[in-house]
Amino acid sequence: MKKFITTLQNIWNITELRERIILTLGLLLVFRFGSFVVLPGVIPSVLESASAQSSGNQDLLGLINTFTGGAFNNAAVFALGIMPYITASIIIQLLGFAVPYFQRLQQKEGEAGRKKITQITRLLTVAITLVQGGGYLTYINSLGAVDPNIPTSIFWLCNIIILSTGTIFAMWLGEKITDKGIGNGVSLLITIGIIATLPKALAAELITQLDGNGLLIFVLELAALFFVILATVLIVQGVRRIQIQFAKRMVGRGSDELPAAGTRDYIPLKVNAAGVMPIIFAQALMFLPATLAGLGGGGEGNAILSAFNDFTSVPYNVILFLLVVIFTYIYTALLVNPQQYAEYLKRQNAFIPGIKPGNSTAEYIDSITTRITLPGSICLGIITILPAIAASFGVNIALAMFFGGTSLLILVAVVLDTLQQIESYLLMRKYDGLVKSGKIQGRSRLQGIGAPM
Repeated sequence: MKKFITTLQNIWNITELRERIILTLGLLLVFRFGSFVVLPGVIPSVLESASAQSSGNQDLLGLINTFTGGAFNNAAVFALGIMPYITASIIIQLLGFAVPYFQRLQQKEGEAGRKKITQITRLLTVAITLVQGGGYLTYINSLGAVDPNIPTSIFWLCNIIILSTGTIFAMWLGEKITDKGIGNGVSLLITIGIIATLPKALAAELITQLDGNGLLIFVLELAALFFVILATVLIVQGVRRIQIQFAKRMVGRGSDELPAAGTRDYIPLKVNAAGVMPIIFAQALMFLPATLAGLGGGGEGNAILSAFNDFTSVPYNVILFLLVVIFTYIYTALLVNPQQYAEYLKRQNAFIPGIKPGNSTAEYIDSITTRITLPGSICLGIITILPAIAASFGVNIALAMFFGGTSLLILVAVVLDTLQQIESYLLMRKYDGLVKSGKIQGRSRLQGIGAPM
């Protein structure tokens, strides 16, 4: 405890770090405040009733509500949150794999290319917000939560503008946190929304267990959640190190020929290079059956489609698990380019001991990536279906979502990234870091050569 208090004092003593943390907390507070400001013309009591009736369902709307910290169900000015920006970023990232123009912007045009991509992403965010905003207002109207005394045209026009402004403002908050605060701003906005639902979920589960004299069960649930988080940290941080060696270079003349400093290093290949993207893509596909069921008529086929909207059902989780494994392989293949690694090593006058440079090196890296992706994809699939497993053991839906899935992976990844940045500030000022041991990336020297540029 004393060590922890000393670390907090060290953080406060670093002026730049203190100012960045205060700014970050202030902007996050503004974002949370906007999550409770209801759109004009909306009847909050009707929304509360509809939210209470659907609290047991975890469909696409429930997932969006989790990411927005409840703003979606509140019909707040930040109801769409930062999700349109995330959608636009994913689209641009996928275009970077398939369209030569975006490949050129991302890889060859440097800072100018990145600025151009940022501008295109912002414009696409506005377009997506307008489409999603119209759909959201239609959803609000279908619930009967619109004041009948307000003309329909005025309600739609004003609130489309407000929703778009809210999303753009949230995007601006995220960029400001990234530039002048601590951590990745956009990721922190999503994380703060996810964390905001945790206290309510814990309180609901505690009340439920106390009513049934199940305090011990509640403690066991918290212990299980703790170990799940530890396992997720291992998956996020896990790397397979490929040892490399740099060729000797001349320092001085004659007898002064010495090997270059740091002649041995390694390439860190992440066990889960795809991150949270496979889960996002898999869940997006799993929402299609429910959508088709809503569009179709009745009948046995429609009943089968509707069954896939139950995230606790066995068919749903089996297919979701397989999709996550498949998408992990696909996305890893798009992200990890063995040929690019081989060319980078050649430019750096480095090689993998026992492996010939060039194509042999690329094939070796590709084989290692393929082997480590299998356990990584299986672990990612297990994490994805853990909420359903927790719910099957009686954990309430809201708390069960923290036992795995997109929410837990985002939460762990963002917290680790933020801790890494704070750690770097402490070490630069000759203070002890947040931890004496462990593998927070960036604690000691650089973790390997990193990805080739």
